[in-house]
Amino acid sequence: MAFYLYILLGVIGGIPAGMGMGGGTLTIPLLLLFGTAQKTAQCANLFSFLPMGVATLKMHAEKGLVEKKGLAWIALPAVAISVPSAAIVAALSATFLRKVFGAFLVGLAAFSFLEGLRRKNKERL
Repeated sequence: MAFYLYILLGVIGGIPAGMGMGGGTLTIPLLLLFGTAQKTAQCANLFSFLPMGVATLKMHAEKGLVEKKGLAWIALPAVAISVPSAAIVAALSATFLRKVFGAFLVGLAAFSFLEGLRRKNKERL
């Protein structure tokens, strides 16, 4: 039964990931909700990102939706920082990571809400 649950969670996370929105914002909380450990949930999200990211990038590039100017200035530091960041995260407790991720989601929700209000007010003018 758990196998089918994980397949369903993968589908639910894969839809926004395919649109380039980051499926982890759904996948990680859903995995946590069903009892997966914090580090395991984050690892599963990162591992699943590899094929989804490649497929999504290919599809967006074919449609001309990828801005290549400045790409190296974003990608190179991100790759360089990811290795030491992974080492730091491995040393942190799951409880601390859960709190930081929760704070991130609350901040993201607040930002999205305020951005929606800003756009709505801008449309009125």
